[in-house]
Amino acid sequence: MSKVFLDWPTFPTAAERATKDEQLRANVRRATHTIRAKRGALAAERPDWQDLRDSAAAVKDEVLRHLDTYLEQLEAKVREAGGVVHWAQDAEEANRIVTGLVQETGETEIVKVKSMLTEEIGLDSALEKAGISARETDLAAAIVQLGDDLPSHVVVPALHRNRTEIRDIFRREMGKHGRPAPENLGDDPEELAEAARLHMRDKFLRAKVAVSGANFMIAETGTLVIVESEGNGRMCLTLPETLISVVGIEKVLPTWRDLEIFLQLLARNATGERMAPYTSSWTGTTDGDGPRTFHLVLVDNGRTRALADPVGRQALRCIRCGACMNICPVYERTGGHAYGSVYPGPIGAILNPLLKGPDDPQTASLPYASSLCGACNEVCPVRIRFTDVLLKLRSDVAEGDAEVKHPAEKAALKAVAGVMRHNPLWNAAVKSAGRAGAVLPSDMNLPGPLHGWTDSRTIPEIPAQSFRTWWKRTEGGTR
Repeated sequence: MSKVFLDWPTFPTAAERATKDEQLRANVRRATHTIRAKRGALAAERPDWQDLRDSAAAVKDEVLRHLDTYLEQLEAKVREAGGVVHWAQDAEEANRIVTGLVQETGETEIVKVKSMLTEEIGLDSALEKAGISARETDLAAAIVQLGDDLPSHVVVPALHRNRTEIRDIFRREMGKHGRPAPENLGDDPEELAEAARLHMRDKFLRAKVAVSGANFMIAETGTLVIVESEGNGRMCLTLPETLISVVGIEKVLPTWRDLEIFLQLLARNATGERMAPYTSSWTGTTDGDGPRTFHLVLVDNGRTRALADPVGRQALRCIRCGACMNICPVYERTGGHAYGSVYPGPIGAILNPLLKGPDDPQTASLPYASSLCGACNEVCPVRIRFTDVLLKLRSDVAEGDAEVKHPAEKAALKAVAGVMRHNPLWNAAVKSAGRAGAVLPSDMNLPGPLHGWTDSRTIPEIPAQSFRTWWKRTEGGTR
């Protein structure tokens, strides 16, 4: 069965385990520092860098204000170009649509490229249950799949692996799924890339069906765009007879002119390159050129929920560049798996709760997976204010009636609120706290479900008298 983020532990539990893995921390640190250094140099060479960020944020906000209009325009243009458009409200519906489309072709093995959304909805598992094998062809995604692993970064899913580990995976697993790795395969990057190329070439030449994602969709023409580094995406987009693209509804852009802004930003932020080696675009179908059948599956899966949040909706600007992860001190120490989602790091800490709502036990802790240092705000190419959204989401959990709260916590907070609204009761409670402070140790652990408050906190010393008492005694105040 394909591995998915199901029944994953909450961030505090997963992070505690991850931070003890010295090899993981070394791998993540090396990779993130390399990418962010390259990004910094390329951003500095553009005098209009901040203007590009402003423009990108403005375009995305325009799309989000009129998302329904642009999606209807996109749908009409895709159909005019010979494509078929499907709408999926959630993961279950999207998986059902894609599985049905593949089954209609009679194929039992397909190739995939560039789609975090299919990881989000668990498409591989759904296809596997239907007897369909889906093989990843993006190199990093293929490493994750061959290693029966999970992605840890939005741009480099296998970032947590070093090349020696990748060599061992290739030697052990490639032969089980097709062409085996060459004998005596070393860990030189060129050797590893050549082994992957030979392994995947057989699959490209046999595949009749491909599933892709898209970085952008152009409403003006119904065109989809994929940005990549290897060329495997282009093989998936041109060789199969049927192409199924599964894309989140927020990926739409109004015009080709808008695309120019994002192509200048994406590669610099994602991989530290001025331009991605491969930028592929396709519009519907053309006789004698590429797939004969094209399906576009537009997926919501919580995006309209995020859109309804006036503070959180800015997370839908995200272009999945990974810059926020590469700069984040928390991600650097925990890696991506601790977040329990295909979207880790700062973007995962805000996007996952927005997509799933405040009552999801696995995502409720993610807004606290941040030091609030604001480094992610400074590097985001679409100017997402991560810290604003994190604080809003923390408030939703802490001050709302989220079901993830323990009943004892809810009762205690309501009781405290009632006391604070009643002046005589509050004054009496403050005086009692002063007397209790003399006997309560600062390293005390609270009992039962309240222990969470003291596991990571030291109770401050409680003064013997309140400020009001001190003021009345020393200054003769009347309050």
